[in-house]
Amino acid sequence: MTKLDLRKDLKAFYNPSAKKVELIDIPRFQFVLIDGAMETGLMPGDSPGFQEALSALYGVSYTLKFMSKLRKEDPIDYSVMALEGLWWVEGGEFVFGKADNWAYTAMILQPEHITQDMFAEALAQLKKKKGDQPAFSRLRLEMFHEGPSIQIMHIGPYANEKATIEKMDAFAQENGYQLHGKHHEIYMGDPLRTQPDRLKTILRHPILPEKK
Repeated sequence: MTKLDLRKDLKAFYNPSAKKVELIDIPRFQFVLIDGAMETGLMPGDSPGFQEALSALYGVSYTLKFMSKLRKEDPIDYSVMALEGLWWVEGGEFVFGKADNWAYTAMILQPEHITQDMFAEALAQLKKKKGDQPAFSRLRLEMFHEGPSIQIMHIGPYANEKATIEKMDAFAQENGYQLHGKHHEIYMGDPLRTQPDRLKTILRHPILPEKK
């Protein structure tokens, strides 16, 4: 059986410095993704819709892992990668700590050998096991290319990300880079098992490849 260590193989993209903002060129990766939006008055940790989306996302990701590991020909084992999220505002102004107008794409990176046929089979298995939940129809497998970006490791509670984001904004402005696309977070720690001051979250934002 082949064993992939994706966290080690992709360390250059998933282990940035916590002390300084870094420039990095993110290649095309394959993800399972699901879109959604925050309910009025709720934050991600309180949102039933967000939790349902994550449950579907993790469900199909782990089903794919075990399908890959247990297949008769060319079995491949690997660890399921960290949860990632793209966040943006649907109308109005972004207010940190108030998610009423936040939209998101939750996503988990998949190894290259995962195919659309495997994804369809995994989704069918999940529906048979869990019932045809509404979130399942929103799942998709596709390539995502971020390209030139800036990123940094934020250590601490999610509520304290504002200062780290401001550091990224200042770096971009000082170096003449223009931010574009969506704010990207990669959750390297489990908030249910990790003390808030020790949580690790990669903050990433794509930039235009050339300076102004």
